[in-house]
Amino acid sequence: MGLLSIFSPRGGRNRKRKKPPVPRVVEDTLGRSVTRSVGGFALGMVLATAYGAMVIFVQGYNIWYCLLSTITLALGLGLGMAFSCKVRVTVLLMLPQIFSKEGKTMLLILAFGLAMEGPFANIIRNFTRCADAVSCGAELALNQTAEMLQRAREPLINALRKIKDIAQKAKVVGDRVRKLFRSVMDSVRHVAHCLRNVWYFLLNLGEVCNEEMGTPYRKCARLFDNAKDTCERAIPFLYFLCSVVLLFKYLCGLANILLLFCIIPQYIAPFLRRKVVEPIVAVLNRVRHEFEFNITAVHHYDVTVNASKSLSQVAFDIMEDVSKRLQPAKEAVGLFGYMSTLVILYLYIKALLYRKHYLHEDSFDNIFITKPFLEMDAMRRKNKKPTVLPLSAKECTKYIRPTSLILPRKEQLRYTLAIVSLFRQLTLAVLLIIADFSVFWLLDLVRYLLHGEIVARAPVTMSVSVNGTGYTGEMYRDMVSAFEVLQRGNVSVLSRKCRLRPAEPDYDGYITIGLMYGVCFFIAIFGTYIQRLRRVVCAWYYPSREQERTCYLYNTILTRRTGLAQAVLKAVRNRSADGGHTNILLVLAAKSRLCSWLVKKLGVHESYCMGCGKIRKDTDSEDFVTCSTQGCRGIYCPDCYKLLDNMCSICMAPLTYQGDMDEEGFQ
Repeated sequence: MGLLSIFSPRGGRNRKRKKPPVPRVVEDTLGRSVTRSVGGFALGMVLATAYGAMVIFVQGYNIWYCLLSTITLALGLGLGMAFSCKVRVTVLLMLPQIFSKEGKTMLLILAFGLAMEGPFANIIRNFTRCADAVSCGAELALNQTAEMLQRAREPLINALRKIKDIAQKAKVVGDRVRKLFRSVMDSVRHVAHCLRNVWYFLLNLGEVCNEEMGTPYRKCARLFDNAKDTCERAIPFLYFLCSVVLLFKYLCGLANILLLFCIIPQYIAPFLRRKVVEPIVAVLNRVRHEFEFNITAVHHYDVTVNASKSLSQVAFDIMEDVSKRLQPAKEAVGLFGYMSTLVILYLYIKALLYRKHYLHEDSFDNIFITKPFLEMDAMRRKNKKPTVLPLSAKECTKYIRPTSLILPRKEQLRYTLAIVSLFRQLTLAVLLIIADFSVFWLLDLVRYLLHGEIVARAPVTMSVSVNGTGYTGEMYRDMVSAFEVLQRGNVSVLSRKCRLRPAEPDYDGYITIGLMYGVCFFIAIFGTYIQRLRRVVCAWYYPSREQERTCYLYNTILTRRTGLAQAVLKAVRNRSADGGHTNILLVLAAKSRLCSWLVKKLGVHESYCMGCGKIRKDTDSEDFVTCSTQGCRGIYCPDCYKLLDNMCSICMAPLTYQGDMDEEGFQ
């Protein structure tokens, strides 16, 4: 039964005529417990199944990791939600938390990871295939060039081989001529030795003749000279007589007649030198010059094709090096995929923190004008106490209804920043998708235009014939055949072996990325409204705490409507329990953020009437009635106690037993 109907004037007049309402005591019966456990277990299984489907079909994780994480999550969620109320509250708080900033960030990370693993990886794959096709074409051209060079080199090698054969045969002929010349030279040398001996004989003949023929004359003349000298030594005083001996010295001239035979060789030697020696030497020199020859063959053919690796291997090594350099980035992107488990744990911790703040901080997420707030305002209006409704224009921008589409100022700023950031992320993903499709379209167009095979052939073939025999003719014919080989060679300009095969984009991946960004936009637009369900969940499980927070909000609004000096003065005088907070720290907290933070740390708290929000002071604490139900935190002032007719508005149980009521009425 609603409080507004109770507090209405008509309801107040007819209250005594009607029977007292049957108290609705919340009893944890076996049926409710079983239903709650089965429902919690089923919800846990559904959530675990959704997680397993996401990590397998969307993110494509390792199957063993998916099984292990899904089974662990299913056991934790199923058993926890089946037997633990705290786990049920936390999990139900996690569901709206998915539509929070953290959930949107997780989806953005997953979407960006899919964009990196899908379009970006496909771009890299297409560039790799393009590089493979280019390296294949370059290697094909290099192989064809090497083949053409080999064909052109063969005739030249044959010509060089012919030249070497000619040189070898000329060497054999030269060796034979050398042997002949050596034989002739030996014969000529023998004749020359003979002629030299004759020559030496003729040259020495005169000297020998003069020496041999001139000795008798000299001996005869020496004899007479010695006789004269002896005579002069014997008879020095008659030395003139010794000159008679010289008269007989002229008889020695008869011995010089033989010297005529020595003059003949002196005339014969020049004649022999001029008529015999010089012609023979000239003939020998001419013969030697006839057999002197020099064969020189010089060729320059330098083709350097030195490669330790093929072009495809070089391209593969380059791509492997690039992959190694990009490996840390790939591993980092891969870790983004496995962040989902950590994100779920993070959301669970955030839900626990939200529950903790909800239970222990009165000002946490307490800006909503709820139904209990309206009932409290109606109660205060009925008791002639100060009310807060209607709100002022400034208060309407800060305090809103849970179902209102109007956002507070802070949330409006966050809303705008979230939309702008999401558009930026979406632009990056769209650019990746456009780049992937553009690269594929361009490479596919190239593949379509170059799907055939082009072979270049010589349009006109000419031949050169060389007539003649011998080594020179064969050499020229081999050299001319090189041009014929070059004309017969075909060059493959485009081959099917190097056809470009681009990788087609994953259009299903595009749809998945689009859906994920669509969910992100939904979270950015409606996530703020969905997160309000967290307060609804906590209010459902903790109604007394929700009533306390409503009282705190009501008194905070009253305090903020009062000036700071007046509010502090009332708090110091400990007056006006119906005009807002009476604790000076809470008054300052309503006026200053710094004091609000200090109040949170100190844990300052006031007790309120759950019906009208009146602050419970120490002087009148005995007048307040506390709910007798175990675990219920209902406290009511005497006025609300009379209006509620001994019924707690939180647990719908009797506030006091009947004996206590009679005693109180008697008093």
